[in-house]
Formats: sequence, C-alpha cells, structure tokens
Amino acid sequence: MDEARRAALNAWLSQAAGTPVEIGAASLLSGGAIQQNWAISVTRGGAAEEWVLRTDNAATLTVSLPRTAEYALLRAAFSADVTVPEPLFCCEDASIIGAPFFVMRRVPGTATAFRLAKLAAALGGDAELVRHAGKEMARIHSIVPPRDDLAFLGAPPADAGVEFVRAMRERLDAAGTPRPVLEWGLFALERHPVPPLAPVLCHNDFRTGNLMVEGHAVTAVLDWEFAAWGDPHADLGWFCAPCWRFGNLALEAGGLGPRAALLEGYGPAADPSRLPFWELAASIRWAVIAADQGARHLSGQERGLELALTAHIIPELELDILRQVEDLDARSA
Repeated sequence: MDEARRAALNAWLSQAAGTPVEIGAASLLSGGAIQQNWAISVTRGGAAEEWVLRTDNAATLTVSLPRTAEYALLRAAFSADVTVPEPLFCCEDASIIGAPFFVMRRVPGTATAFRLAKLAAALGGDAELVRHAGKEMARIHSIVPPRDDLAFLGAPPADAGVEFVRAMRERLDAAGTPRPVLEWGLFALERHPVPPLAPVLCHNDFRTGNLMVEGHAVTAVLDWEFAAWGDPHADLGWFCAPCWRFGNLALEAGGLGPRAALLEGYGPAADPSRLPFWELAASIRWAVIAADQGARHLSGQERGLELALTAHIIPELELDILRQVEDLDARSA
C-alpha cells in the first residue's frame, strides 16, 4: 500500500470511526484469488486494534457480490449470532484505495485448508470441530427472506435445484468451451430432482479454507461474496463434496471429520437424502468456477499462477462427477 493511499485511508477511517485512527503495519494476507485481504494494525482513540481490510482484486467473477453487499451480509450474520468477524466500516468510494472496501475486526486462528486437513487426519477426524461447523451453518440458515437489508440478493428462486441447473447451463454456454461431463452431471440432476424447500440464506462457499479455526472451534466464517437465497442443503453438500476434503476422502465433512457429526451439529432440519444431489451440484459448480478462473488468466485481464493452475483441476472434478452420477443413479434405481 503506497503512502498516498495509506494517507487517504487513514483520513477516511478516522472520519468513519469518529475518532483519530492511525495505521501502523499493513500487510497483504495469503489466499484470496478473487478478493484481497489486508491485515492492518491501528490505534483508535489511543487503543491498539487489529483489523482486516477486504477489497477487490484486479479482476473479479461476475457471480461475486460487491464488497458493499458482502459487508451487509456480514452485518446480518453478526446479528444472527453467526461466528463472524465484527464488521466495522464500509466504504463505497473507490477513490480512497482504488476500489470499494470494508473493514472488520481480525480474529485468531488459521484458515489454511491443507494445514487444517492434516491436523484432522492426524486425529482420525475432528468431530467436535465439524459439529461446531454444523451449528454455524444452521445459524446462517436462520436468516430467511424477505430482508430489506439484503434486498440486493433479489427474489429467492421458486426451486433452487431447477435454478442451479439453469444457471450452470447458462455459464457453460457463455464460456463456449465444450464440457460434456459437466453437461452429463446436469442431466443427472434433472433426472433425480429434489423437491423445493423454503429458501434460506446460503453462504455458498462454506468449506475448509473459508473457516477460521482455533483448536476444535470455528472462530470465524469468512468470504461471503457468493451468498444467495437457496436450499440449505446446498451448503451442506458443498462442505461434504469430495473436492473440498483436501485429500481426506474418508472424512466426508470438509476433510475434517465425519458427516454424522456435521449433521448432528446442524440439527434435525438436515435431510441426508438430499445431500447426493447437492454434492454432485457442488462438484459441477466448482468445475464451472475453475474454468472461469482459468479464463481470467488466459484473457490477460489478471495473470496469475493460482488462476492458471485452478483450471487444471477440472479433469479431477470431472472424474468425481462421473462417480457421483453413478451413485445418484444407483440410489434411485
């Protein structure tokens, strides 16, 4: 962060806080292919505090919500007792640091997925942690439409499963690259639909890597830019999909622990019979996102090794999809 932007940010934060704020150290945190997260040490009214500033990378996905919307979601989650960083300030003025941003309080823990998966594997699974994750997910799903503060999410879909298939087909058509395995997966979802449920707020990226963890507890649910109204089992399926187990395939809940503990933490509203549909949907969705990430790199709009490599996971996801289609067909036979 150059001195001009630091000075502008310092002045804006002081005005927003209603008291002098002085930025000390500022460092870009690791991760965040779509957004940037800056750790900033500040003094506010003479007291030392640790904050995180979240803003856009040079190129973003069209399905990613803007920072102002993510801030509103964070406020809604915080009010619903979801374990999230306390949202502090939001700035829509791109002239301050070059893009809109918001500031939240920094929380302890690690979100590094492979490190968390390795620790869980050493324990043979961390049932306490995934039970806590299930409770956090249920709190998110306690937020239901209509909500004036979340009006930017639009009207909820009448049938989240049908809308998912439509949206994925639209994105595949727009990309123009033939993806027959992904189409096969979408046909399988159409063959084996799940009845629609009353919509809830779905995080839509609730997974290992977006959970800050300390010990056996979730200290923060992060990265809300994909949130939308939908079927609560879409979040459960995303967390349990093979692609988000980070090598711990037997630990079905995020590569961290047993599926049963996740569902126990979530509570009786979870319907395990709906998970195969939404786990297959998760694999398809991640493959579509991976293709979009690769396209960002190839377009030259944002060159990056992480973006380029993400596209290379598509064949592995396609193999998962073929296996999941077989399983879904067998369950319905």
